[in-house]
Amino acid sequence: MKKLVISTLAVMIACPAFATGYQSQGSSWQMFGLDPYIGIHGGASYSNLNYSYNDHKETLSDIVFQGRAAMGLEICDTVRSEIEWSIYSKSKDSGTFGDIKDLKVETKLQTLLWNTYWEFGGYHIVRPFVGVGAGIAFADVKREIPDVGDHSKSETRFSAMGTLGVTFDMQRFAVDIAARYNYVDINSGLHNFGGDVGIRFMF
Repeated sequence: MKKLVISTLAVMIACPAFATGYQSQGSSWQMFGLDPYIGIHGGASYSNLNYSYNDHKETLSDIVFQGRAAMGLEICDTVRSEIEWSIYSKSKDSGTFGDIKDLKVETKLQTLLWNTYWEFGGYHIVRPFVGVGAGIAFADVKREIPDVGDHSKSETRFSAMGTLGVTFDMQRFAVDIAARYNYVDINSGLHNFGGDVGIRFMF
């Protein structure tokens, strides 16, 4: 996870440096008449997994780190759409399920989402935005029962997200600060509430 954090910070620092080498006048090229961009985000979130076992359901929670990379297109001045890949650090917690004490559960998660954002307000540089997305999640859930053993299950399931934030648009690059909710359809439902900061570099 340290490598992910270091890489995220390095790119966040490097993108504005590259951006300053250009003149401030829109994209240098377009794709199908749309302006392309790449983005990278990093942050932390509260992961909440509703886990069912032995006819009992418990809520297992942990704080996790997250990193995201995206490629997208600015459709117009206020709307953009992107494909985003997200990686979350391992979530760990334990609970009591009936007569089974201290059942440990570890969750590894990655998501691939198609997101759309709408920026609103009449401000030229600072603009709030809302976003929604849907796609798939790749989850690996491992449970460990004392004196019994462990069991792992990998699943590819539906995932959705909603976000609210603010963007600081510097024309060649933009800084985004956002609060975000992710839902993943595994076990009895995984809910992820977090915040992140990121940079988008416009071509």
